[in-house]
Amino acid sequence: MTYTLIHNPGCGSSKKGLALLESEGIAPTIRKYMNKTEQLSEAELRDIAVKMGKVSPRAFLRDKDAAAAGLATDADDDAVFAAMAANPRLIQRPIGINGKKAVLGRPNERLLEIR
Repeated sequence: MTYTLIHNPGCGSSKKGLALLESEGIAPTIRKYMNKTEQLSEAELRDIAVKMGKVSPRAFLRDKDAAAAGLATDADDDAVFAAMAANPRLIQRPIGINGKKAVLGRPNERLLEIR
């Protein structure tokens, strides 16, 4: 299986997560989701939620950016997925994906749970 890291090279936590994986001998495929050509689709975000254990997208939503983007605190999951696909800044990072499992790397050590 290929380990994929949903990564923002401008984010300190994301950089630390990548460094941790590499220090453990894991060379993940990097998905720079903030780049227009690598943005995550709504279907991909839904798949990540399933791989995280069928969680709500709020489990990997950046709350402070959501409020600034005008996403209502009572928005349903469909609206949250749509907002995240339209505005990748709303996605918490890093996210590790390996096969049928995904995990939010907060703290970064969680990324090692799915190696």
